[in-house]
Amino acid sequence: MTLYTDIPTRAEIDALWVAAFPTSVSLYVPTEPASSGEAERIAFKNLARAALDQLAGADKNDLAAVEEALADLEKDDGFWRRQARTLAVFATPAWLRTFRLPNRLMELAVGSERLHVKPLMRAVTFPQTAFVLALAQGGVRLLETVPGAPPVLVRVPDMPSDVATAAGKSSIKDRAPIRRLQGDEGQKVRIRQYARRIDHALREVLPGHGVPLVITATEPLDSIFRSVCRYPDVVPESVPGNPESVSDVELVQQARTVLDRYYAGKLADLHALFGQRAGQNRTSTDVATVAQLITRGAVDTLFVDIDSVVPGEVDKDGAVRFGTEQDPGSIDVVDEITRRAWLSGARLLAIRRNDVPGGGDLATVLRYPT
Repeated sequence: MTLYTDIPTRAEIDALWVAAFPTSVSLYVPTEPASSGEAERIAFKNLARAALDQLAGADKNDLAAVEEALADLEKDDGFWRRQARTLAVFATPAWLRTFRLPNRLMELAVGSERLHVKPLMRAVTFPQTAFVLALAQGGVRLLETVPGAPPVLVRVPDMPSDVATAAGKSSIKDRAPIRRLQGDEGQKVRIRQYARRIDHALREVLPGHGVPLVITATEPLDSIFRSVCRYPDVVPESVPGNPESVSDVELVQQARTVLDRYYAGKLADLHALFGQRAGQNRTSTDVATVAQLITRGAVDTLFVDIDSVVPGEVDKDGAVRFGTEQDPGSIDVVDEITRRAWLSGARLLAIRRNDVPGGGDLATVLRYPT
């Protein structure tokens, strides 16, 4: 089973948040990677119809353009056979974007004057996909992994085959001088050459940022590679041991354990920061207060429940008008707060309610006391 994923980049998310079309459709369709795609296609068609019904008063030409784009996607047989765990679809009269996500998100259809992006942020907060770099002096391989699917070997053009080849030597133990360096010191120079060539090759296949890279290696190769690697999302903890004699499945299992600790540690650190800042009058869990603070650019970190819906509207100054229930096709208060947080450059954690400090709809750490 292969999981086909498209994790959105920062620029792609920016474009979704700032899109301003009176006729906009946002769909979240649960999918199964092992499925033929027919059940998902039917669910998509039903959700698309529900979202379009919410736009009954929209411009007829705009509505027709969105409906045509959605119908074209429904007819793409190859697309529906290649899915992950959730399909996010965003359609406007000008364009349509799809993202196949490794996260399981709630089924949702929204037709509105703005796109509903908040659930998508879960895939950015804690990407379920990851890369595993198996490093050894005798060889290197890159694996891609998502939960519940076998690892995929990633082809990396120009990847060196081993230390000796990278250094242009017949053997790592070759005693020929390297700029007057011999023995152990010369070997470390060759390992560093090997590491630089690996780093250079990886830059052609790894995304710019956002997807973690777990390293499995022994010393000194582990620390030498880390010293030259320019990929920004290398997980600090490595899987110990020589990966040459370990299967891809076992490596990925060990890497996912490391990744779970990594994410849990990051969340625990942010909870600790929230507790510290609470004593300095630099936190809030009140929705109306946060709406005003986010509008003023006062929020450093926003924790938000991805499934939360708070009926109402937020005006341009951050004042909230709460409603009794959310009108079909309208964007709720928490979603608008999330949008403003992302565009203001605040750190955003789209998480489950039990991971939000205080267990509410949202929580914030502020840039300064209020």
